[in-house]
Amino acid sequence: MVLKDFAQLEQAARSSPRRKMAVAAAQDPHTLAAVRDAAAEGLVDYLLVGDPGAIRDAARTVGFDPAADRILAAPDEDAAARRAVALVREGKAQLLMKGKLPTATLLRQVVNKETGIGTGRLMSHLALFQIPGQPKLIAVTDGGMVPAPGLAEKKAILENAVACLQGLGIREPRVAVLCPVEMVDPKLPSTLDAGALAEMNQSGALPGCVVAGPISMDLAMSQESAAQKGFQSPVTGEADLLLVPDLCCGNILGKAFIYTAGAIMAGCILGARVPIVLCSRGATAQEKRYSIALAALAGAPPTTERKETR
Repeated sequence: MVLKDFAQLEQAARSSPRRKMAVAAAQDPHTLAAVRDAAAEGLVDYLLVGDPGAIRDAARTVGFDPAADRILAAPDEDAAARRAVALVREGKAQLLMKGKLPTATLLRQVVNKETGIGTGRLMSHLALFQIPGQPKLIAVTDGGMVPAPGLAEKKAILENAVACLQGLGIREPRVAVLCPVEMVDPKLPSTLDAGALAEMNQSGALPGCVVAGPISMDLAMSQESAAQKGFQSPVTGEADLLLVPDLCCGNILGKAFIYTAGAIMAGCILGARVPIVLCSRGATAQEKRYSIALAALAGAPPTTERKETR
């Protein structure tokens, strides 16, 4: 299956079983506008956790009138994060979303060993981009969670992302492990990791996808460029997922897509018990709505606990 744009993503979410989403510290107008639209479109149901008065005031500014039984009181940010995570842990919600609170406050409750919703796996960020001129949505990971992943972390990041894309209907995602060059070079550690990941894929240790690496950005995106360089791979010009060397590269690549190519983005955190919609403070209501649709479709991560690869 190929998802051409976010309209198709939302259509797929509408056609799937509807999940309930707990929103921590929901008193944010952009967040509430996204929740309003997502609920009206049949993408998700919702529970709004936080200061009831502040939630109602913020909701009025965007023309949203949530039912009283959808608003759950919490006196402060910590309490809102704790209660939203508890709703997931208790099975009362199947998605989690950040509202008006620091990311660290929410994630501290997510990873709490006694009351959180961790799985023992590495958590990672996946961004999905609708880029003008491109025939399908392109995923990038990890530009938001793991600063400098080693080989073991990259394998876990890739496993999270592949499970997510399979949830979107992409049965066998084509993965480009991005590097500056196409050959393994001991002077470039990212190429060593890329080569190792490709070998894992070929040996069956990294199933469910087709991995090419090391591979440069031009080859991942352009069959013409690959032909000119004599590089053959099922991934060239057909990549569904770009695995970047580190957070800096992922952050820069994503912002380049948005600010120079006019891309639209959705994103979520993977690897916890449920997908987490965790957008930046500057995210628009539209970006948050698309992120909700992405999370609603995201496949579950592997159930086995992460093992280190040395």
